[in-house]
Amino acid sequence: MRTWFWTLLLACVAVAVAVVLRAHPGNVLILVWPWRLEMSLALAVLLLVVLFAALYVGLRLLAWLVAIPDRVRAWRGRRAQARDHELLERGWISLLEGRFSHAEKDMVKLLDQTKVRGRRVLAALSAARAEHGLGEFERRDQMLAKAREEAGDDAGLIEATATVAADMLLDQGQPAQALDVLAPLQDGGARHLHTMRLLLRAEKALGHQERVFVLARGLVRRNAMDKAEAEQLIDSAGAARLRAGMADEQWRGVWKDLKTEERLLPNIALAGAAAFEAAGEHNEAARILESAIAVKFNPVLVAAYARCEADQVPRRLAKAETWLQQRPADAGMLTALGLLCLNGQLWGQAERYLQRSVSRRNDAQTHALLGSLYDRLNRPGEAAKHWRLATAASMALPILAADAALPAADTQADPLHVDAEGAFADGEEPAYVAAAPQAEAAPPAAAAADYVLDPDARVAGRDAPPEAQAAVPLRSAIDIEEYFDSAPIPPAAIEAPVSSFKSDAGKPADKPGEKS
Repeated sequence: MRTWFWTLLLACVAVAVAVVLRAHPGNVLILVWPWRLEMSLALAVLLLVVLFAALYVGLRLLAWLVAIPDRVRAWRGRRAQARDHELLERGWISLLEGRFSHAEKDMVKLLDQTKVRGRRVLAALSAARAEHGLGEFERRDQMLAKAREEAGDDAGLIEATATVAADMLLDQGQPAQALDVLAPLQDGGARHLHTMRLLLRAEKALGHQERVFVLARGLVRRNAMDKAEAEQLIDSAGAARLRAGMADEQWRGVWKDLKTEERLLPNIALAGAAAFEAAGEHNEAARILESAIAVKFNPVLVAAYARCEADQVPRRLAKAETWLQQRPADAGMLTALGLLCLNGQLWGQAERYLQRSVSRRNDAQTHALLGSLYDRLNRPGEAAKHWRLATAASMALPILAADAALPAADTQADPLHVDAEGAFADGEEPAYVAAAPQAEAAPPAAAAADYVLDPDARVAGRDAPPEAQAAVPLRSAIDIEEYFDSAPIPPAAIEAPVSSFKSDAGKPADKPGEKS
């Protein structure tokens, strides 16, 4: 657009000059001793324009020649910047993909070649993150030290280095070291959301409930944290502060510091009610629990509400019965009502509530309460029954089977079993006979896998007919010869060799030493 504008403007000027020169002809005289130059006005204007153009082009050419070194330096800088950006982009993509070894190589190369301080710090921090993912904590610490050195006095780079180091230390499970790293930022008044989240993680891991409470409040106020997660942290930290203050009566100041919605959180309500109960303010404790239960029904709060003194039973029982109308089938509500009746010595009403609770849920506490009730009513049989049921409901009891002795294994028909006493009972060597058909198959020997602890299973197994097994031939003279062919020959066998001729079928072979 600008080019068209200037072109149109020059055309208009040229037309105007031409019109003026045509309407006002004249001459231009230039006297330069000893010369005299005379020309028309149009030619003089044309020469001036040409001279201006030549001078402009010459000056531009001279400026271009003078600026060559600067342009070369700028080109080299752009090329180096492009290489740095390429390494940085490739390294970060590898880091996000989880390829930490590739990311480390690219970032270390970038750290060695770049001369920009910000990129050097960024490369060192990225390399430290990659080495943290690889589990190389010593090299990670070295890279973090380089990043701190390169950061110098730049506040932004110092904070970036501290937050990255603290994040990795928290991942490694070192909250104390992370808190030391973040301490300068905390003292300097840094209120960045990520820094506050890291501080919250470190304080939570170290159990500093006061700081956890303050940081969680600050994050939820700035909408930088999920409300449900913040409420859980505020709930647990506030309850811990109340319990810690009960020792030196400082819990009242903590309770006054809590907001109205924070007092209705379950753990804070329990701790506050316990503190007021310990101080003897039972009505205030009941009011706190009632308000918390009205916001969100919680069985733990209901159970705490049921634990009270006898003079508090009528008021709390009336309130609990209104809750029961809203939840008629809630076993925990019925158990709480039964406990209230026990505290008020309303035995019949307590039994009805507890029996209704047991019919809906097999709970150890309810059985134990019934056992205590029946023991108080002098009904030991039912008390013992419910105490046993309470024990069975609280833990898995093993069912012990009847003990049975294992029968001895039958080895009489085992062809590989050698009975030394039976073989040499008469003082003679055993006769080696060939395998002969048996009139009746011997029962198979019992295997170890057939023995079971269940007597019924053993009896059932006896009714089934045994499977037929292949008959194992007895040792014969041929077996002895095959044995001696592959084993050292003893002296007794040399003195009385065994015949190598096969005997007739069904007849025993000659004993060694007999004459044929």
